[in-house]
Amino acid sequence: MTTTSGHPARSGPADPPPATDPEDTGEPDATSARDAADLCDQAQDLAENGHLKRAAKLYRRAADSGPRPPLLARALLGLAVVEDQRGDLPAAREAARRAVATGDPRYAPRAAYHLGLSLEQDGEYAEAESVWLRLLDLGDPGFVAVARYGLARSAEDRGDAAGAEEHWEAALGLPPGPAPISRLHATTVVDAARDLAGRLLGRGLPGAAAAAVERGLAVADDPGLRLLRAASHLEHAIADVGAIVDPGEGAQDAPRPDAGTSASAVELLAGLLSLRGEPDAAERVWRLGLGDGDPETAGEVRRRLRRGFAAPSGEDAGDGRGPWWTPYLEEAAATATAPALAGELFAVITQMHALLAVPVVEGEARADALRAVMEQALRTPSGLVWGADVHADFRGRLREAMGGEDVLPEGWPDR
Repeated sequence: MTTTSGHPARSGPADPPPATDPEDTGEPDATSARDAADLCDQAQDLAENGHLKRAAKLYRRAADSGPRPPLLARALLGLAVVEDQRGDLPAAREAARRAVATGDPRYAPRAAYHLGLSLEQDGEYAEAESVWLRLLDLGDPGFVAVARYGLARSAEDRGDAAGAEEHWEAALGLPPGPAPISRLHATTVVDAARDLAGRLLGRGLPGAAAAAVERGLAVADDPGLRLLRAASHLEHAIADVGAIVDPGEGAQDAPRPDAGTSASAVELLAGLLSLRGEPDAAERVWRLGLGDGDPETAGEVRRRLRRGFAAPSGEDAGDGRGPWWTPYLEEAAATATAPALAGELFAVITQMHALLAVPVVEGEARADALRAVMEQALRTPSGLVWGADVHADFRGRLREAMGGEDVLPEGWPDR
């Protein structure tokens, strides 16, 4: 989970390193306090070039040389980051704890931030919470926001709703008046707003989620926040349209909407539920509309369900039933399975094409061989749920052309 700007929990210090040849570090046997800064610079350069073991050795020597607190804090923070990158978490956390204990205003907060996230990532939530509490006393407003965000997560994990609300509010707070906001502070507000809005949406509180989103957007135009705002509007729309489709028992005496309004609500609600990833719920809405006791409403719902279908032509245009495949298209539209149906159709067409193309390419002229291939192609749809209907449609058309006589054998074309 990203909580701040800059480097993530397991990254190195941000100070620019001097140009140093890692093979020419000149490591003396004894180190004075005056050399601590140079050792830190060399260690940082080594770390950023992938020489982690040697960087850790130099950071450790700098820390052990008895430097002033700012240099000690820097060395310990660097050591914590490098040991973390090497995979030695106990050593990394011990160095970070020592850096926090220095209370240095520049490096101790960064060490606390690094330590807190590292502990959270491994599920050490109790100690992480104590680190966030310590960070409240160490940092500037940006790090205070980081600490508040961490404490909000801790309270959420404990189920402490009141404590979480207090910390969320503080994490989303901005400096008073025209005071500038740091990059760290701004990024933390955006991350916290995104996190909180997602949690609130999961609890079915779209209004509160939208409010959290707006607080984050007041700091930065973040795509994730815009998406969450859209999701909040989606939940409001589902609730509003759902009240039209299924008003519930308390609205029995309310005036019934006209057929057009009811059908529009059914179509919109089903679409919104599909958009939210609930095709089963969308199908139930379509079924509810198609089964409406008012024939006019049910007919308008069916018209909307068929809105995207190709218009029937020829003899199917005026019989009121439509072509044989209409029920399958209705089912696919209501259940959001049109891609699956299209996939079946394309697979059948491809198979039939391949069967018929082979004798054409080979120049097959024997009547019995051509007939066998044609019969095999005709049987291609038989194993699918709509296969029997396509065969039955042809049987009906042929019977009508023959003056009502059924000339095909029973079970054709499979037998």
